[in-house]
Amino acid sequence: MTGPDPTWALDFAHMLADAARPIALRYFRSGVRVEDKPGQEFDPVTAADREIETRLRAVLREHRPLDGVLGEEYPPCPSRNGWVWVIDPIDGTRAFIAGAPTWCVLIALQVDDAPLVSVIDQPFTGERFSGVHQTRAWLDHKDKRQALSCRAGACTLDQALIATTDPALFTPVEADAFGDLARQARIRRYGMDCYAYAALAMGGVDLVVESGLKPWDVAALIPVVTGAGGLITNWRGEPAPGGGRVLAAATPQLHAEAVARLSQVTG
Repeated sequence: MTGPDPTWALDFAHMLADAARPIALRYFRSGVRVEDKPGQEFDPVTAADREIETRLRAVLREHRPLDGVLGEEYPPCPSRNGWVWVIDPIDGTRAFIAGAPTWCVLIALQVDDAPLVSVIDQPFTGERFSGVHQTRAWLDHKDKRQALSCRAGACTLDQALIATTDPALFTPVEADAFGDLARQARIRRYGMDCYAYAALAMGGVDLVVESGLKPWDVAALIPVVTGAGGLITNWRGEPAPGGGRVLAAATPQLHAEAVARLSQVTG
């Protein structure tokens, strides 16, 4: 199936991000009420999550009725043309609740199950990261556009800055594997949420290791990271648009070293 023009697709993704921004800012640092989604572990959701996704789905119904929608808060809408918008209205809800600006609005257009273009938008800082898969990525901030490129110098683990959102989110086996990597890295940073992937594309972070991600957590990360020259896969080095155990690296050498260690994890 022929894919959409990336320029048009990104323009539309930006329109969606523009619609989300004022809603997110209205709720951020407002003392918004937190609910726990049904399940065994605490999974927070706020009115901001639901209102943003509701708004973006309305825009898509109006302008792109044949496109599918896959979002975190509501059931999927099937695609009638092979194109699916993957939305996480507030990725990093825990950070949003805490008033920390590491949360983002994630929007990606997926064509035949592969993310083509995406936006990682941070409304509070005004930073918008955009990417075209394996082609280019850039940052729009304060009316300036900056091309993004991963840091080329981090070729080995002992030179790297490694990040994960929270080591406590790993299973015990996963935590042991991550800990082995983290102890050998030059710098370790925690609590960056999805912003860690944007920082990797900017040349700051070199390696991001996470687990338990859903499709809406990862789809928008892929075009930005790969567009900046990085790699993003699962822990076995395979494509990871469906989420799960996710690894992002600034260089092929660093990615290969991490895969060699993490791919041994099973269960």
